[in-house]
Amino acid sequence: MSNYNPYQQSSYQQSQFPPNGTPNQYAGTPQGGYPHPGTSQQDQSYFPQQGQPGISNDGGVGQLAGQMGGMALGGGDTAAPYRPNKKKNRHAYHNLEQPTGQSQAFGGAPQSQFGYGAQDNQQHQQQFAPGHPYAGQQVTQAMNQFPAPSAPFSPGLQAPSPSLGGQVQPQPGTVAPGVSQGNVDPDQIPSIPRVRDAAAQYYLDHIYPTMEQHLPPPAAIPYVAHDQGNSSPKYARLTLNNIPSTAEALASTALPLGIILQPLAPSQDGEQPIPVLDFGDIGPPRCRRCRTYINPFMIFRAGGNKLVCNMCTFPNDVPPDYFAPTDPSGVRVDRAQRPELTTGTVEFTVPKEYWAKEPVGLHWLFLIDVGQEAISRGFLQAFCEGILQALYGDELNNEDDEQREGEKSEPQRRLPVGAKAKLEQAQMLVMPDLEDPSIIISLLRKLPNLFSHNRVPEPALLPALKAVQAALATTGGKITCSISALPTHGPGRLFLRDKNDLHGIETERKLFQTEHADWRKVAGKMVESGIGVDFFMAAASGGYMDIATIGHVSALSGGETYFYPTFTVPRDMQKLTKELEHSVTRETGYQALMKVRCSNGLQVSSYHGNFLQNSLGADLELGSIDADKAVGVIFSYDGKLDSKLDAHFQCALLYTTAAGERRVRCTNTVASVGENIHEVMRLIDQDAVVSIIAREAATRMTERTLKEIRNAMTEKTIDILAGYRRLASSSHPPGQLVLPENLKEFAMYSLCLLKSRAFKAGHEPSDRRTYSMRLLKSASPLELSLFLYPRIVPLHALPDNSCFPDAETGHLVVPPSIRASFGRIEEGGAYLVDDGQICLLWLHERLSPNFIEDLFGAPHADLNSLDPHLSALPVLETHLNAQVRNLIAYWSSLRGSKALTLQLARQGLDGADFEFARLLVEDRNSEAQSYVDWLVHLHRGIQLELSGQRSKAEGEGMGIGAGLDSAMAGLNNLMGR
Repeated sequence: MSNYNPYQQSSYQQSQFPPNGTPNQYAGTPQGGYPHPGTSQQDQSYFPQQGQPGISNDGGVGQLAGQMGGMALGGGDTAAPYRPNKKKNRHAYHNLEQPTGQSQAFGGAPQSQFGYGAQDNQQHQQQFAPGHPYAGQQVTQAMNQFPAPSAPFSPGLQAPSPSLGGQVQPQPGTVAPGVSQGNVDPDQIPSIPRVRDAAAQYYLDHIYPTMEQHLPPPAAIPYVAHDQGNSSPKYARLTLNNIPSTAEALASTALPLGIILQPLAPSQDGEQPIPVLDFGDIGPPRCRRCRTYINPFMIFRAGGNKLVCNMCTFPNDVPPDYFAPTDPSGVRVDRAQRPELTTGTVEFTVPKEYWAKEPVGLHWLFLIDVGQEAISRGFLQAFCEGILQALYGDELNNEDDEQREGEKSEPQRRLPVGAKAKLEQAQMLVMPDLEDPSIIISLLRKLPNLFSHNRVPEPALLPALKAVQAALATTGGKITCSISALPTHGPGRLFLRDKNDLHGIETERKLFQTEHADWRKVAGKMVESGIGVDFFMAAASGGYMDIATIGHVSALSGGETYFYPTFTVPRDMQKLTKELEHSVTRETGYQALMKVRCSNGLQVSSYHGNFLQNSLGADLELGSIDADKAVGVIFSYDGKLDSKLDAHFQCALLYTTAAGERRVRCTNTVASVGENIHEVMRLIDQDAVVSIIAREAATRMTERTLKEIRNAMTEKTIDILAGYRRLASSSHPPGQLVLPENLKEFAMYSLCLLKSRAFKAGHEPSDRRTYSMRLLKSASPLELSLFLYPRIVPLHALPDNSCFPDAETGHLVVPPSIRASFGRIEEGGAYLVDDGQICLLWLHERLSPNFIEDLFGAPHADLNSLDPHLSALPVLETHLNAQVRNLIAYWSSLRGSKALTLQLARQGLDGADFEFARLLVEDRNSEAQSYVDWLVHLHRGIQLELSGQRSKAEGEGMGIGAGLDSAMAGLNNLMGR
């Protein structure tokens, strides 16, 4: 570690950021052939059957680095030969034919490969070439990262394949720099931060066209998608954008065939709004056989009188009201004026036959815990203030105190005394003026005082849930509920189930699910009534809350659980307020049904997420669905796909909007079908693959032991990498670890899954495991990517121009992030760490007093003077303070459902110091290997698989043994402790 002073008052020093200081060597085209006949089909489960043995990883793994022949990270063999597209008019009149060297048309010529590159962390600005379809577009100024709205799509519009770094890539089949015989250089192994930074830099000046490019950007970066008939990756991400034609071919790769759906995902500034179409009482056109909704890939024939379904190929008669003639090329003459024929994601308003009940505006009901624990810990007051800010934030800030006092004195607006224990029956509060919120404001502000003398320590939650379900049964709606203690009173009372003697044994899985029939019943009634439930759970002392039982209601109803395991008012109140506001203001629908359809030859095998499915093959039922929720769908083969045709997928979400309108949102996705395994490997969506595997693993937590799940994920990772090695890179020497071009970081993400709280070895409270399990099942690809691998920025080395708008483009200059390893932590440094759930400000104990004063203001000059409950930076006029606040504001716009507030982690002073060490996921911790040792272990498994000597012995896939957390030890070693 360097001993230089990382921060000086007179000038801010800039470090070289060693993890990002070299070009990213990600290029090459993976090649190979189909497996020999007789290859077994892929199991629909990605985990071995109960009791199936797995690789034994015990001992000696860290010593295998010296035994490895090398690690080739450049890709596969030579490029596949060009095979022109001979099938005409197969893409519903999107002109997808590409000249050589441009992006691949579905089923056509290979797409030009590109690598994400960044030279020495310099901001690389690419300009549009003359004649580029997006040349000349205005770029949004100020601190907006995204281009302005794109021009309307033209079927003939073609874009050249991008080159994201402009740098020379290593020749396929060569050993990448820094990885040599018998040596593994940690600086040169695949880096997630490097890929994210380079891709984010590229998409500052480029738009993602959904038909011209078929490999989506990384999920954790901002980008603007231009919908050209294929839905944006923000709404749907396929694991494979080139699908093998047979089940045997898919099984040989060990890859999952699935899709991640986020139907209500928020759009970005500069993107086209989703069209809302009304076809009147007849409803939107649909296939009479498979009931697929009209979409851009249906074809009109017989002069426009026949509509051929792209899913089942059934020729439908076109309704007279929808008829339009076709031109000589077979294109409807009004196609340009029909958004449903040119846009991948559309919404249809639907007639009464689609209604389950009369649609009304979304009803919100707040269920507030007023028990002793909530009062004594300040959670009741914090929750009431959070509701006020979420509902009336601006009005509260501008409210005149004198006017408020006058309103309180008016007799007709006095708070009714309806909360006394002596009342024989409940009283109802009627608001005379809905536009005047003063009564609600007064009620919420007086509520903590009304119950300040409450001495009831045991809340009764289940009866309250039954009551509010009955209240909303006729309309549906959304419930927001606070709870601060285990409900041990009344019907449905719960008890402490998490006992130490249950951890690490087979019966531990019972802790991750509810065994209470009444709670299951009320959850089912919530869904049946079209009600979603969000829980805000605060375990003030880290106590047991039985999230498995209480959170079951929110999970089944499509809601969400916000968990504060060690709630402290000064630190967590701002986070609670922001998350309440987000929960109320994000796009939300209710009374929802979801159906996924796919092309002939495929069928839905399973769904993974938070929803209710009464029987196999039935529609998914959701009491509510919001912009942050995603569902995973896995497909299987029921025949052979025709390689001359594309594979199509449609997600139809029938729901009621918050404004009370019944709609169907259709998300249409297309993928090519091929018999060339190289094209399959070249068009893998890494984020979708990781999401599918994470969701299925989380689903299995209630069925299998954590040890079996960890072993299964290890085996799955080896199977995927060994399949690529066998099929697409056989020309490389056996001693080299060759990773798929678009799965280079897959090994790191797999390791992060093993280290996550849901699956990690060792002791972990069941509440935290269950919370992480449900997060994995419902998180968007963006939220999951950050949750698995956090972003880390060194604040002590920010360049002067960093975190301010660029003078020429107006884009915010975002500093590069570093790898999550204590080897990148400098003595005397300060680091901002964000995993999408919490944001830590980690401060080394030898941090410069000048840095502390510039960031926090006078009189702070050392770590001990800082408030341990700090949740936001003060607004100062110093350069550094403005930089960090701008970075936090930028990160706040790139998250899932959790708010970004600071939590101080001073080395050796705060408990969050250990949390910081846990987030250094590339190091050995929680009985799991380091990134380098993990790659060595995978390489050994791949070699054994290719040689036919792999023995899948039952046992832990990550058997390293217990020991001190090396990440924390590494941090302490910075000071010689």
